[in-house]
Amino acid sequence: MSPLLRAFSVPLCLCGFFVSAAAEAQELKLAEILIPGQPWEKVAEGFKFTEGPAVDALGNVYFTDIPNNRIHKFDIASAKASVFVENSGASNGLMFGPDGRLYACQNGNQKIVAYDSSGTPATIADGVNSNDLVVTRAGAVYFTDPKNSRVWHVDPKGNKKIVDEGIERPNGIILWPDQRTLVVADSAGKHLWAFVIADDGSLKDKQPFYTLALAPGQLASRADGMTIDSDGRVYSTSLLGLQIFDTQGRLMGVIAKPQPGSLSNVVFAGPKLDTLYATAGDKLFRRKVTIHGIRYTDAH
Repeated sequence: MSPLLRAFSVPLCLCGFFVSAAAEAQELKLAEILIPGQPWEKVAEGFKFTEGPAVDALGNVYFTDIPNNRIHKFDIASAKASVFVENSGASNGLMFGPDGRLYACQNGNQKIVAYDSSGTPATIADGVNSNDLVVTRAGAVYFTDPKNSRVWHVDPKGNKKIVDEGIERPNGIILWPDQRTLVVADSAGKHLWAFVIADDGSLKDKQPFYTLALAPGQLASRADGMTIDSDGRVYSTSLLGLQIFDTQGRLMGVIAKPQPGSLSNVVFAGPKLDTLYATAGDKLFRRKVTIHGIRYTDAH
């Protein structure tokens, strides 16, 4: 077995309403997702702490460098990174919305903002703490608030409300492809929590649907950013590495981190969305795989 792959088998008790949306997806072995001879590749460096990768309509990657207060763009065609926004308000999590704007957790200013193509921000919500976010096709935003153990919802009109409390340290957040299930990572625990999304945007049927692997003696997974592929498999960064779960919530395995230290977030990018881009410490890495990601702005 490759040193980059550690296999685990963690059966879970499942509730049928969570599984039904993804049950038709073909299950693969982790080795069938990875491409032999194509490990992590460093594509950009010289930052302090990279986070929040997001993919635009062309497959380019935007990511934050929180200590340097910047948002960068990695251009796929030129394979070069450049500054997109200076003075980013300590932006962390990013995601493109259906309007083409780049939504950001501007935690330094206690705001959720959306940047236009020129890098000019508009306020979506203020007076909030935030870490990571996801934007729906309808233009609603869900974001995590680790400081206060909350998950928030902002509707397309800008009305905000708390939709969950009690996860010790909610961090990464992602939607299933059908946008009916929300997944939230608890960096202080060992679970990714799943919720059914009600018609009014509220959350119900909370369940610890995914169980993260922990190193011996480890109590906190330090689960961080997440992404999802077109079949509904969830990819979660963690202290142990990039953990991949199938559509039934079972842990398929863990891909080793591209370098020691932090592995903060991951996204599918490139023109075909067939390459994983990972933010790790002071660098940006990528790894081509056999499957594809999704854009929530695309029709499904």
